[in-house]
Amino acid sequence: MSTDPVETLQRWQDCGAVWRVVHRRPDSVTIALYECTGGQEVDRFTSTDATLLRFLGERATSED
Repeated sequence: MSTDPVETLQRWQDCGAVWRVVHRRPDSVTIALYECTGGQEVDRFTSTDATLLRFLGERATSED
């Protein structure tokens, strides 16, 4: 996984895989990464990165 969480999510999406916000707080977010079918969770990470929080906005999933 890249050290840039926005790059990680964009690359994940570009490959056809799915990410979902599983926990959100005003200053942090936990995101689960799923295989392309959206079924099995492959990884998850928590970040306080302000750029990531802006990138996500109110979206809860890569499918939004």
